[in-house]
Amino acid sequence: MSALYFYLGSAMEFSLINSSIQSFNGDSVVVFSDSESEFSNAAIQKLITLNNFESKLGETLLLNLVDGFKAKQIIVAGLGDNPAHAKNYIKALSAASAVITKIKAKSVMVQSVNSFDQSWVQSTTARVMQNAIYTIQKVGGESIEATLESVAVESQSNNSHELQQGQAIANGMALTRHLGDLPSNVCTPTYLAQTAQDLAKEFNLECEVLEESDMSNLGMGSLLSVSRGSIEPPKLISLSYKGNGDAKPIVLVGKGVTFDSGGISLKPGAGMDEMKYDMCGAASVLGVMRAIAKIQPKINLTIVVPAVENMPAHNASKPGDVVTSMSGQTIEILNTDAEGRLILCDALTWVEKFNPEVVIDVATLTGAVIVALGKHHCGLMANDQELADNLIAAGKASLDTAWQLPLDDEYDELLKSNFADMGNIGGREAGTVTAACFLARYTKDYRWAHLDIAGTAWESGAKKGATGRPVPLLTQYVLDQIN
Repeated sequence: MSALYFYLGSAMEFSLINSSIQSFNGDSVVVFSDSESEFSNAAIQKLITLNNFESKLGETLLLNLVDGFKAKQIIVAGLGDNPAHAKNYIKALSAASAVITKIKAKSVMVQSVNSFDQSWVQSTTARVMQNAIYTIQKVGGESIEATLESVAVESQSNNSHELQQGQAIANGMALTRHLGDLPSNVCTPTYLAQTAQDLAKEFNLECEVLEESDMSNLGMGSLLSVSRGSIEPPKLISLSYKGNGDAKPIVLVGKGVTFDSGGISLKPGAGMDEMKYDMCGAASVLGVMRAIAKIQPKINLTIVVPAVENMPAHNASKPGDVVTSMSGQTIEILNTDAEGRLILCDALTWVEKFNPEVVIDVATLTGAVIVALGKHHCGLMANDQELADNLIAAGKASLDTAWQLPLDDEYDELLKSNFADMGNIGGREAGTVTAACFLARYTKDYRWAHLDIAGTAWESGAKKGATGRPVPLLTQYVLDQIN
């Protein structure tokens, strides 16, 4: 196995256990408390009262050697005033997971919460706790192994399918986060291609990597205009999982700009280091593929990654240049920093070869989506309302949400150019929508949706790092399509 997967080296195992939390003979037990809770166990209730624990959302209380419990420690996690809210369970479990990491517990049991569907609890618990132990690895440093080895979830069922599914999604998120966090001098287009090839070997997938000459022969003048100024060769990567015979595949297209300087339209220096995250669309579809290949559902899935580096150079594209896309449509490059749509449009034309059921592209495409939606929702636009509705539903089920924005003809008018079929930007207004309108010109022959993840793919500041979104949303969507 490639060193690429060192971050997945945790041997953590999930299981279901049909016994009381008092009898668990491990390091720690996680129990949940809301503002109205009163524990039947007198010892816990007494300690909660003595510590003035109010069960606020995300608040935790660590208790040691509680009478009547075999576990060494009890972690009480607050659910707040709305304990039946799914987001509250995730926040409480995340807070408990932070305590587990801090105390270096090796074996943990999680109390069941009866107010939620138990299948959902099992899948979510595995996903959240596996994701919680993810640790950013320093380049060249020793691999950091997680202390937590086993998690038992209280259940009267012995069907562990949901646990395995949740863990598979978390490991897909780990791949996405790892790729996003790598510096751009490591995670190049070639590195992304190697990642896909490693996944193909591990899960027996079909992989194809187009080189610059291949793309040139196909007439991908738009994509190649972005990579022109970089010494790093571009790649167009496809990876296919076939679990349902000859059925039409779901196709996911992920923007893979491994570093975005802005090109000749150079970005401001402050915060430019975060432009290594401009390939998080690519990272997320690779993460989805890893999750699906592990779960092995009866469905066909193909991912496509156009991978480039956008750099200024003597031969780089200039504002005012006109290029011809694979579709034959011409584009006036008004801003070289609006490069994601230039690589996606050729990829969206190329995917027609797969005869797709639907196509969903995923891209850190516009800063405007952060202004519109902040860091909470992915921006969603689509040429098919049923597809949009299904993605919104998958986002709500996975708590990895998207918010639909319009895709009206009036916005498309803003892309007019005097010198080409279209400009690559539409002006200051409605930047997220006009970017989607640009892509929509290349998706008229199939059902298509666009996810703008510029606000959700990574965190800035002291907690800087990739989030793994929207792997849960997209994996849920794929699983929802199984007949």
